[in-house]
Amino acid sequence: MIRQQLTQKQQQKLSPLQIQQVKLLELNSLELENRINQELEENPALEEDPDSAENEEDEAFDDELAFIEEGSNEDFTLGDYLTEDDIPDYRLQQKIDIPEGHREIPYSEAESFQEFMTDQLRLKHLSEEKFKVGEYLIGSIDDDGYMRRDLEAVSDDLAFQYGLDVPAEEIAEVLQVIQSLDPPGIGSINLRQCLLLQLYRKEKTPGRQLAVHILEDYFEIFSKRQFDKIFRALSIGEEELKSAMREITLLNPKPGNAWESNMDTKMAQITPDFIVESINGELIFSMPKQNIPELRVNKDYGDMLTLYTNAVTKNNSQTRDAAGFVKQKIDAAQWFIDAIRQRTVTLRNTMLTIIDIQRDFFLNGDDADIKPMILKDIAERSGYDVSTVSRVSNCKYVQTNWGIFPLKYFFSESMVNDEGEEVSNKEIKSTLKALVDEEDKSAPLNDDALTIALEQKGYTIARRTTAKYREQMNIPVARLRRVI
Repeated sequence: MIRQQLTQKQQQKLSPLQIQQVKLLELNSLELENRINQELEENPALEEDPDSAENEEDEAFDDELAFIEEGSNEDFTLGDYLTEDDIPDYRLQQKIDIPEGHREIPYSEAESFQEFMTDQLRLKHLSEEKFKVGEYLIGSIDDDGYMRRDLEAVSDDLAFQYGLDVPAEEIAEVLQVIQSLDPPGIGSINLRQCLLLQLYRKEKTPGRQLAVHILEDYFEIFSKRQFDKIFRALSIGEEELKSAMREITLLNPKPGNAWESNMDTKMAQITPDFIVESINGELIFSMPKQNIPELRVNKDYGDMLTLYTNAVTKNNSQTRDAAGFVKQKIDAAQWFIDAIRQRTVTLRNTMLTIIDIQRDFFLNGDDADIKPMILKDIAERSGYDVSTVSRVSNCKYVQTNWGIFPLKYFFSESMVNDEGEEVSNKEIKSTLKALVDEEDKSAPLNDDALTIALEQKGYTIARRTTAKYREQMNIPVARLRRVI
């Protein structure tokens, strides 16, 4: 039986302005620039302000950046739109003076790895079919320079994608041609072959011949640094093994790393979202202008909305639809401008809170000065939610006198040392690295010994924590750190 009844419940919904703010908050400077350009293309009511001022006082900026509540749902209220010709003042920083003599230095895009290898392959005068196989193999080489794909799978791909019936044996022949190209070791199927291919090209010396012998016949025990077994198996002295080891350590285990793709090159250009400079013991904070334009609501759209609302035929359905379209575009433009204003305020306040906590690091650049800090600490001091602080710290960078750091670099867990003081895990990692650097490389410290050494310095942590920190710093286990 169908019944009709009334229920009352509370429900929280995000306004369009709040949704805009959440989305924009996650973007870094370059992503924000692209997002603004996209909005300028999609919304004709939004435009750049060519007459905007470039320098603004911080006090005036703070006053103008008050949060703007969403307007009422009345039919058409023009008061919100008639003043949009004012200069938008969501810009945070003052103009940064460029030192005299400073100029931007353009860089050229280098030849890609695939282009470099393909040009060499053309000089081998292969048949058309083998050249296509070679091109496919070059495209299958990973970033480290290895061919880790099974040749049978390559044969299947060539048959399905290019209609080439090439057996794995012929593919192996083409792969050998690729392995003869530069850089030495390229196209290897594993580390052992990579090192051997490089040694084969070098002039023969006793040390290199011994290195080839070790890699060909004793690679497994060599990779485990079991030098005693090598001494017994080859009946050689310590100096001879040191000579062979020296030759091996001069080889490149990742021959493909000498090249970066064009995309990698572009992605490597980090644009900082904040600048914190230490000058004469004082910190100066600014947010770079980048290429983010000043925005305003298009005056013509405001005039158009006035015309439609004052029209005698306002009851006409076409006029109402046109007025509704114009109002929708103006609302969207206003929300976007307000969201950028609020984003700038949030980023500024959050970064100032981080600077306040990590002041010693920004002044001295010493990792030991980084204080324990988590998202909740910033949220409590700045008044924002933890999720907001998380969005601000994601993919944002700060330029300092000591380099460019991601904001997440300043967040770390804490522990209490023997003196009852809270210390950051970065301080513990720094101490751990120093212990590894100073150890006797002929008898390196294992994780148990490192844990004991840290405890003697006042850091009481578990062995598994020591191992975790060591792995995070890409420090190999003791066995692999051993040298003769």
